[in-house]
Parts: sequence; C-alpha cells; structure tokens
Amino acid sequence: MKSLSSIPTLSDLKLTQDAIKSMIHRTPVLTNQFLNGMAGCSIYFKCENFQKIGAFKMRGAASASLRLQGEVKNLGIATHSSGNHAQAVAKAAQFLGIPAYIVMPNNAPKIKVEGTRAYGAEIIFCEPIQMAREKTLAEVVRKTGAHFIHPYDNYDVIAGQATATLELLEDFPQLDIVVAPVGGGGLLSGTSLAAHYVNPEIMVLGAEPKRVDDALRSLRSGHIEQNERTDTIADGLRTTLGPLTLDIIKRHVTDIFTVEEEEIVQAMRLIWERMKIIIEPSCAVPLAAILANKETFRGKQVGVILTGGNVDLGNLPF
Repeated sequence: MKSLSSIPTLSDLKLTQDAIKSMIHRTPVLTNQFLNGMAGCSIYFKCENFQKIGAFKMRGAASASLRLQGEVKNLGIATHSSGNHAQAVAKAAQFLGIPAYIVMPNNAPKIKVEGTRAYGAEIIFCEPIQMAREKTLAEVVRKTGAHFIHPYDNYDVIAGQATATLELLEDFPQLDIVVAPVGGGGLLSGTSLAAHYVNPEIMVLGAEPKRVDDALRSLRSGHIEQNERTDTIADGLRTTLGPLTLDIIKRHVTDIFTVEEEEIVQAMRLIWERMKIIIEPSCAVPLAAILANKETFRGKQVGVILTGGNVDLGNLPF
C-alpha cells in the first residue's frame, strides 16, 4: 500500500481493511436489552475495547506503519500520545521488528505508560502541553530519523480507523445512525467516510465532553477551535481537531452532541454493570449522548463505537 495523500476512497478503505487483518482483531458487536429499553432504541456496540492494545487506535497505527517502505521503515516510527495511540504505535513497531519512540506527557495514565513500555518502545516524557509534545517529538525525529505517525490528522491513520465501521456495517447493515466519540477526530472522520460510502443515508453523529467541546464549535464555525480547559475525565478526548479531520467531519457528520462529566460517569457505570465489560471514560461518551438526546434516537437502529478499555483500576470514578 502507498501512503494516502488525499481523502481515502472506499477502495482505499477496503484495501486497508484487508492489509491490516494480520495486525488486529475483528472485534465483536454486542447489544443489551436493558440499555436498549433505557435509550428507547436498539444499540449495537462495536467493542474496540477488545482490540489489540485495548483500543481502536491499533487500526490506524497498523494502517500507517504498513505503508512504510525500505530505510524509512527501518529507522522506526515515532509519535506523541497520552496513551492509546502510544501503545498502538509501540505494538505496530514490535510487530514489524522496528524501533518505536514515544513522547508522552508526564501526567499520562500509568496503565498506558506501562502498556507502551511493555511493547518495547522508548518513552520520552515531556510537559503536558501541546507545544512541549511537538517540540520534544521534533527533537526525537531529528536524532533518530524515525517516521512520525500523527495520532489522528493523517489520511493513513484515518483509513485505519474507518475499518471499525466497515466491519460494523458488514455485520449490521440496517443501521440508521452511527455515533463515535471525538477528540482529534481520526475515528469520527473515518467513521463518517465508511458510513457515507456504504450507505449515504446513515446519519453520523459525534459525541464529546462539554468541558472540551472544540469539535462542536469547530463544526459550527468551520475552522479549528481551541479549548480553554482539558480537565475532563475522558482523557482520550482532550485533543482538538486537525485540518484533515475537520475537513472530513464538515462534509459527512450531521452534528456533535456534548455531555456533562456526571453523564459520562453514569454511562460508563451502566456499561460496566449491565454489559459486564470494561470500558474507559471516553468510550462512555456516545451512550451518554444517546441517553441525553433520546428523541433523536427513538426507535432507531444505532451503532456505537466503544473505543477502548484501558482503565486505571486504582482510580475509578465510581
């Protein structure tokens, strides 16, 4: 596969889906009658918490790393991430037998730091601000020659994330709506592309914490908005959109719902208790959005991407 220089086509998504099969799991889709009754709709949960490294990010990292050739690949891969993308890049490098260099903020969740290190990556810590991440990464790339795999604003990564929705729609083609959480937008943009190509009638919605509602504001204004605060429990959704992801989201996402912190915790607990599976707070945001906006979803067939299950069990919110 060649690296993508424009918005992925359906052919690109299907080629990616086939190429990454050996590096990922095809995750199950679960339903729960109690939650369906609560929400007033039929929800199909695509369980990426069962994905390798415990999150959907493995798809994007596999897609981007498999496109590297020759000396570019041999010099290794690098990224900056607070958690799941870090682990995904580390695991991809381990699979390919190449070095991985991961810049992580010094307040990254312990479980995600330990997971990244366990896959053999070299971790370089920095201050927990975007400028520090980018500056530190630039220095790492300069020293090592490693190829930077952006956490989300990269067409190769977006194509990989889109494969979760391709699988979901292969299993349940009758869906009316698909909901995905949004941070940097790699998953939501990929989700919207896959849904659009398979069935343009499917409505794609995003969901994010109200404390970090940059994606909603960006969708409305048409340009990238920033957040004044990042203190949401949904640590995977603190990042702002990028130019590539915003462009796709503007084309194919109908709306983005925001939810309060208490609603995220309640939804997370419901999934733990009723579905008996472990999800992280970012995962719970779409269910929280469905429960807070029942009229939009009433009587519909709704797909939800459960993004990951890497939780610090010593620091649960309930």
